[in-house]
Formats: sequence, C-alpha cells, structure tokens
Amino acid sequence: MGNPAGTEPYGDGPAEPADLVDHHCHGVARGPLDEAGFLSYLTESDAPATDGTTFFDSQLGFAVRRWCPPLLGLPAHCPPAAYLARRAELGEEETGRRLLRATGITDYVVDTGLADGLTTPEELAAAGGGRAHEIVRLETLAERAAEKAGSSGEFLGGLQEAVHGAARAAVGFKSVAAYRHGLDFDPAPPGPGELGAAVDRLLAARDAGRRLHDPVLLRHLLWTAAGTALPLQIHTGFGDPDLRLHRSDPALLTDFIKAVRPTGCPLVLLHAYPYHRNAAYLAHVFPHVYADVGLTLSYTGASAAAVLAEVLELAPFGKVMFSTDAYGLPELYVAGSRLFTRALRQLTRTWVGEGAWPAADAPRIAALIGSGNARRLYGLPAAEASA
Repeated sequence: MGNPAGTEPYGDGPAEPADLVDHHCHGVARGPLDEAGFLSYLTESDAPATDGTTFFDSQLGFAVRRWCPPLLGLPAHCPPAAYLARRAELGEEETGRRLLRATGITDYVVDTGLADGLTTPEELAAAGGGRAHEIVRLETLAERAAEKAGSSGEFLGGLQEAVHGAARAAVGFKSVAAYRHGLDFDPAPPGPGELGAAVDRLLAARDAGRRLHDPVLLRHLLWTAAGTALPLQIHTGFGDPDLRLHRSDPALLTDFIKAVRPTGCPLVLLHAYPYHRNAAYLAHVFPHVYADVGLTLSYTGASAAAVLAEVLELAPFGKVMFSTDAYGLPELYVAGSRLFTRALRQLTRTWVGEGAWPAADAPRIAALIGSGNARRLYGLPAAEASA
C-alpha cells in the first residue's frame, strides 16, 4: 500500500497516494468555524476545555498540528493561532479540498445519521476527489417513522418499508444502541406482545422528542436490519458522555452475534477502544464479525501503532478495516489516514525485519486492511472505478 500524498512517515520526500476506503465517516462542517467551534471537534467531551487548557494539547491535537499545516503552506507544528488564521484565510471550502485530497481516500462510506450543518456524502466525496456511499442509521429511520405514524401498525409497517427501502441504495446500516441503552440487551428478537407495548410507549411520548432508547425497539431495529443481510455497523467502545463506557464493551454482544449468524448479516464492531482486544477476539472466532480501527487510532495518536498491534494480535487480517470516523473537520480525515498508514507501515517493517512476517505478503495485507476488506464487505468497486 502506498503512502498518502504529502510527507513520508520517515522522511520528507514525495509519496504515492494510498488506496484507502474510509468505511465509516461523517460530513464536514459547511460554514466557517471560530476557534471554539474548531476545538469542539478535537474531543469527545461535550464541554469546553478546562480553564487554562486546550484540546490542541492532546494526541489528536498534536497529530493535527503535525500533518495538516504543511498541506496549507505552513510548517508542521506551527502555533495553533497561525494555523487557524491560515484556515480562515483560505476559507472552509478550499481548506477542505486541500486536506481531503491529501489523504489517499478514494471511497467515503458515510454515516448520514449526523447531518445538521454537515456536507452530504456526495459533497464530501466531490471535495475529496473520491466516491460516496451511504450508511443509514437505524435509530434515525425509526424516529422518522414515529413522526409519521398514528398507530402501532403504521409505525411497524412504515419502519419495515423504510429499512428495506434504504437497503436498495445504501451499502449498510449502523446502530447506536450503545448510546441509547447499552449493549447488554436481550439478544433474541422481541415477541409481538412486548414489541407492540414498546411501540405504544414510543408513540405516546409525543412531547419527549421520541428519541428511541427502548431496548425492545433497539432489538427490533437490529433484527430488521439483519434481515436485509447488508453489513451492520455497531458502535462499541468510547464516545461522548451520552454513553456508559462499561455498557459499550463489544463482548456484551456475544449472544446476539451468535443468534444473528444464520441471517447472513455481517457485523462491524466500530471503534471499540479500550475494548479493541475484545473486538479482535470476536472477529477471530465468528466468521461474520469484523473489527474497525477508526477513531481509536486518531485519538491515541503517537501510540496508534501499539494499539493497532493489539488489534492485530488476534483479528484475522481479512477482518480488520480502516476508517477515520472523521466528523466536522477535514483535518480529522488527514490525521486518521496519516496515523493509520504510519502505524501499519511501522508495524510491518518491524515484523518483516524480525522475520515474523514474509516480506512478499506485507503489502498485500496492508492493502486488505486499508481498502480491500471494505471493498469486499460492502461490495464497492475497484479503486480505478472510483477515481
């Protein structure tokens, strides 16, 4: 697998763009961002940095300062104020174009569950010179169906139609059950009685925004999506304070993973940190489970190689996939792609040098993790067709 455009991880020479499929990401902000708005995207916290501190002083913040300024004509690690001023001078659109086109990403598989103020998948891909594909968020579909339904029957019928309609165009689904309830739910499909009661409760909550958090309805969503046999991405591991970390351990999904296997639905365990070894184990023992390394590598920054090595301890190489989980900032696409390619190159060089990996196979495995596994799983065209 080639290097992303820009600097080499071990030098400053030019490099071939990498063939990367970002199999889980989001749009970038449309309008100009002030300093506070920019910094809010460098953390999973829902609050500003503590007085006297800044989110630039983090592994992710340092990664952004290392890799992004040279793409905007500034020295690496320039002061944050200088970087933000240059960003404002260029404007959001030109900044995004320069940064996205330096990542080596050819395909953007976009979760459209977060859309307010963000670019569409097509706009994102056009800015990056790539190709767009959609991942549909199940909870969003259900909440929209609830807004239109006047009865339990209308809701269930509308939801079924929405899921199967989405399956005709999207390449997969995503669930945020970890946020809404936790992954410690009953793994079986809900029976008609409990499902009907749960729908009645949802529809009765007209003044509560109908935010779907009932575990019965979440289970119904997962099983409905599994019936399409499209890949199902499930958030696991760390995120913002809306979840409870101990209830997002992917190991809690073990019984559901076993139960859903006969449907033929592949399950993609997103993020997973600090339970990434558990996700790797599940990918190891279950043929329909895949492990994602997105978000985790961006936030661990200079330690990304150590974390990626832990994922590769058990996960089969044909079951691990790159993503950035970038959201809001094009800088997160740069940081995510650079940290991934640097970590993978560092590991493969070490393992080949030690004689643990055959030199002839290292580029093939790197290409699988960077793009090949995602192309196979989501049915995406070859890179040449995406250019």
